[in-house]
Amino acid sequence: MAESEHKKRKRAEGSSTEANKKKKVSISAAPPSLPPTISVSSVVRPKLSPPVLATTPGLTLQEDVQFYPYAKKEAGPAKKRKQSSQGPPKDLLLHSTSHRTLDYTAKEDRAKGAESLLKHYVAVFDPKSGDLKVIEARKMVVRGLVRSRQAGEEEFKGLSERENRVAAKDALGQAFGTKKAKKAIASKTENAIDQGRTSADGKPAKLGAADLALMDSIKGSTANMATREELQAAVDQARPVPKGHYDADDVEDVYNPKEIIGAEVLNAIPVLDWQEATRKGEPIEVVSRFVANRVSRVAASGENAALRLKILRYYLWLVVFFNSTRMGKERGTKSIAQRDKLRDAMAPAPEVVIENIRRKFSDNGVMRKLHQDLLFTHCCVFASIIDSFDVDTYDIKEDLKLEQKQINQYFQEIGARTRQSKKGDAVINFAKLSIPLIFPKLRAHRQR
Repeated sequence: MAESEHKKRKRAEGSSTEANKKKKVSISAAPPSLPPTISVSSVVRPKLSPPVLATTPGLTLQEDVQFYPYAKKEAGPAKKRKQSSQGPPKDLLLHSTSHRTLDYTAKEDRAKGAESLLKHYVAVFDPKSGDLKVIEARKMVVRGLVRSRQAGEEEFKGLSERENRVAAKDALGQAFGTKKAKKAIASKTENAIDQGRTSADGKPAKLGAADLALMDSIKGSTANMATREELQAAVDQARPVPKGHYDADDVEDVYNPKEIIGAEVLNAIPVLDWQEATRKGEPIEVVSRFVANRVSRVAASGENAALRLKILRYYLWLVVFFNSTRMGKERGTKSIAQRDKLRDAMAPAPEVVIENIRRKFSDNGVMRKLHQDLLFTHCCVFASIIDSFDVDTYDIKEDLKLEQKQINQYFQEIGARTRQSKKGDAVINFAKLSIPLIFPKLRAHRQR
């Protein structure tokens, strides 16, 4: 068995090594019409119009397409141009406009890397003499481009340069823009009223029926539109500020505490304990910096001391009421404390005062942004009355936990002017209420 395994398999009788080898073809086997030897007679590098080997990817060219050659002139010294003129042109381009809607352009297919030295040749063989003429050729690629429609001069006649640019931009938008851009262009075209049209004698042309109908519809739709003054009055009326006499001649008459707080509520505010403590020189502990720094001075201010103390205490209860709130369920809202907790926090405030503050600055236990702004502007008004209408805003800013920019905005809402004053290295912010009051104006959006 071992010997049989090592025996070589016999080759088939019909097989031969010559079958696997390529047969050599001699020149004598060529057709009798060809010469026995072929020799390369010359290698030509044409100076102008070399042969072209062109590919047409994605195109099917007709046989009657005619191309016009263009060669790029070389720039440089005269000696260098003379030497380079002996060879073929460096850059060659073929162009054809024979097609009805397409322009054909053939450019050289320049290889990169190792194939950049690759050259192409065309050979012309003469069967009688056996000479082979080799000519260097150019490898080019033909591309097709849809010919753009050229507008005639009559279409742009009478239009300015800016109008031409706008028209061209709109045409591009209609052709290649998004749906939103096309809709905007169509709307602008439909609603356009040409004010610059003139008749043959140079006078303004009369409006047509469509223009007159459009003007009538615009006039009818804008007849009941509010003026800027009416809009400003509506904004002033809806501004979250205490009610006041904004046309008063004296600043003391602008904001009346009895009208803002209410005579009944104002009379119910107790101040006897503060007066006795001040008379005895005892300290008054409160949670407000503004009240703590002014209660002694206000209590000794004279005949209006009792009224000013009532205003100061009402301000204190507004601060306590706001600080007792917590974050609400909705964004930007606050939830007020329950009545029992509110009574303990605002003690010794009478029930009529607590209910007055609850109703004025909340809605069903929720303090919204409008209520917060209204409370802040009330505090600004009361602070102005206490400080003789010229307030250092630092203490009230700390009481309400606001930024300086915010407290300045609330003072401006009540008609005050804000300013800064330097005292050494410190910067003090003041808000002064004076006649005439200056309220924030209605902002006008800048036209695009």
